[in-house]
Amino acid sequence: QAVVAQAAGAARRVPAVILSSGPAAMPPAQRRLLIIGGGFAGLCVARDLKNHYLVTIVDAKEFFEYTPGVLRAYVKPKHLDALTFTLCPVIEGRMGCKFIWGEVKHLDGEDRIATIKPMFSEKRQTIDFDFCIIAAGCNFGVFHKWGESLWFPTIHEEARPEGSWAHLDERFLEGRRRHILEEYSALAELAKKKASVLVVGAGFIGVEWITELEHFFNGLQLTIIDALPNCLGPLPARAANYCSKYMKRHGIKEFYNLKYSKDPEFYKGIGIPNGPDKEYVCIGVKASNYFMPTETLSEKGPGGGGWIHFNKFMQVTRRDGSVWGDGKIFAVGDCNMGCLGSPPEWEMPPVPKISYPGEEQAFHACENLILLSKGSKKLKSTWWPWGAGMFATSLGPHDACFVMAANHEKGSGYMVNWWIPAALQKEIIESTKINECKNGCIGILIWHFVHHTPVNLWGKGPWIP
Repeated sequence: QAVVAQAAGAARRVPAVILSSGPAAMPPAQRRLLIIGGGFAGLCVARDLKNHYLVTIVDAKEFFEYTPGVLRAYVKPKHLDALTFTLCPVIEGRMGCKFIWGEVKHLDGEDRIATIKPMFSEKRQTIDFDFCIIAAGCNFGVFHKWGESLWFPTIHEEARPEGSWAHLDERFLEGRRRHILEEYSALAELAKKKASVLVVGAGFIGVEWITELEHFFNGLQLTIIDALPNCLGPLPARAANYCSKYMKRHGIKEFYNLKYSKDPEFYKGIGIPNGPDKEYVCIGVKASNYFMPTETLSEKGPGGGGWIHFNKFMQVTRRDGSVWGDGKIFAVGDCNMGCLGSPPEWEMPPVPKISYPGEEQAFHACENLILLSKGSKKLKSTWWPWGAGMFATSLGPHDACFVMAANHEKGSGYMVNWWIPAALQKEIIESTKINECKNGCIGILIWHFVHHTPVNLWGKGPWIP
């Protein structure tokens, strides 16, 4: 019995997948799960499946960053410490999974092999797996070749040399910190000169960014524009009006129904005849699925396409709709196409590329992965998650508005919280979500039942899933 117990303990410590640059080794008895991406959705998968599979998470950066709060870090750099943590101690120490700091270069669905370039190796290595969940996220710079933006670190090997801050390596937490400090210093200099700043895009990111700038940097001449008739895009008019009144009250100029252009006449029309001293583009998203075969990626879509095709069971598919990788590879969250079917007869309308629906999709993929493991062919369909309709928009550190029950229809949802209570709510969400991602008990107790809810109050899912 002692020998059996010792062997069982050793088996639990076996890495979730086998790293190899030579001949393939004999696979372990327990099934191996590879997770690509250590963000919200990737960590959600690991929490749910770590006791049932040998789990390995691969991420090109060494740290987790709470993306919804990163705008605050640029105007208050010490806040970055509250938004980040290094992944290895959490994934390996607290979760008991395996972490590989490296970039996935190619995913082979036929043989279920991933080619990875580890951070501190010039040689590429291969990993074989039984199941894979892709939770690689996306980028936000729609006009940049590699999707570069302030809101997400530049982490891909080929993107770094062609980036605007190639002297910094944001795959390291210290590199990310240095970038934020540089931007903060540049903003401080602009404020001293009473410089003009233009924010392109008045969605929730643009509104949050320009109100953060107004609060923390007195003196900036701030202007925000959008092609839509109001701020906050399709969210309810009450929330848009609340944010617009805040901006007017704080001297922020707003221009709507106006398409962005570099034409001098455009700048004259918004009261900046000589052009702004600084521009920030806060519109759109761009895919970063460089490791995926072309046959699995969309030819069209936001930012020019490149999104992973998937079916209603969250399985990766080819462009013709056939299942790829024997149905054992899933794509969840921001990396996938985000919708099923075509307008106006959507099978699933476009899902916002934000953290909550990514975690909800991760849960759906986990359920189907378990069913496949048991030999079942009857999988559960995904749906438009109810949490995709929740938006908390900061207006500086002391004001905010919170919308819930929104869907893909313009003007849907309700503003149910605002002013200081909404700002406090956003702080609570941030701190508890980060604690959950760290595998902390308080965060898990609060958020576990949100994603494993027994009923759907709204959204497109069944009343009792």
